[in-house]
Amino acid sequence: MKINFKKVKWVYNPHKLHFEPVTISIRKRLMQALGFLSSSFVMGVIFFFVFESFVDSPEEKSLKQENAFLSEQLDEVNNQISQIESKMTDIHDKDNQLYRAFYEKDPIEENKFNAGKGGNDYYKDLRGFDRSDLVIELNKKIDKLNNQVKLQSSSFDELLKAASQKADLLASIPAVQPVANKDLRMIASGFGSRIDPIYKTWKMHSGIDFTAPMGKEIHATGNGVVQIAGMEGDGYGVKVVINHGFGYQTLYGHMMRTAVRPGQKIKRGDVIGYVGSTGKSTGPHVHYEIIKNGQKINPINYFYNDISASEYDKMVQIAERGSQSFD
Repeated sequence: MKINFKKVKWVYNPHKLHFEPVTISIRKRLMQALGFLSSSFVMGVIFFFVFESFVDSPEEKSLKQENAFLSEQLDEVNNQISQIESKMTDIHDKDNQLYRAFYEKDPIEENKFNAGKGGNDYYKDLRGFDRSDLVIELNKKIDKLNNQVKLQSSSFDELLKAASQKADLLASIPAVQPVANKDLRMIASGFGSRIDPIYKTWKMHSGIDFTAPMGKEIHATGNGVVQIAGMEGDGYGVKVVINHGFGYQTLYGHMMRTAVRPGQKIKRGDVIGYVGSTGKSTGPHVHYEIIKNGQKINPINYFYNDISASEYDKMVQIAERGSQSFD
């Protein structure tokens, strides 16, 4: 018996109008099969790489979601740190301009306060990653804040020690307003260049004017000894000058009358006179000055005993608002 290894395929011949046999050899069929398998393999490889490139696995989806969340958190942390930096700068400014000045301590040097850690090489291990620039910036801010917290902590420790050693100083240095002014509405003009109410020219106003009803009590702003009580013809009208020691003096001008005499020891809060409009004055008020080592300074920085921090900020704004003084 003869075995036929060829598979017969019939094909219609339109010219002869009948079917004719077409024989496909095993070799040809093997070649066709190999071609099909090769094409399928190539298409499979292409499909695999396309799938890998454009379709995320569950693990990749989870990692991308986590990265997006962490990126949002980095931005939020950056914003919060920026707010903390602003608050730290406010604390530093107030410490230098008020507290350290008050205790006659040198201010914290700005280059020391704003110093960070090392140079750019200090953060080289953080480079080469997604959002490395932001991560490095955050680390710089944190290192800078850590340095500032240490400096401020050391400064406050120094000031606390100075305060405990200077009880007399604390009681003597001017620290309250000369008239009762809880609502802060009595401040009419602050320290600085103002228009003279008489001559209508710009002139240095060396104190703060508090408007008040005629006869309202005026109080000593710190312990001391009365140096002058009366009128001297210098434009302040009836005035009182108190020597507080430690280089400090205070002046209260344009009184209706005084309630003390030269050489009298007084304490903070004692009544020293009454609001008037004597001397070079355009209305009832008290002109208040602080003199430190012979130099007239802004009294706005010395009302910390009877007002809060928010009230202090409001007082600064009110004092800077007026363009004309009362004397």
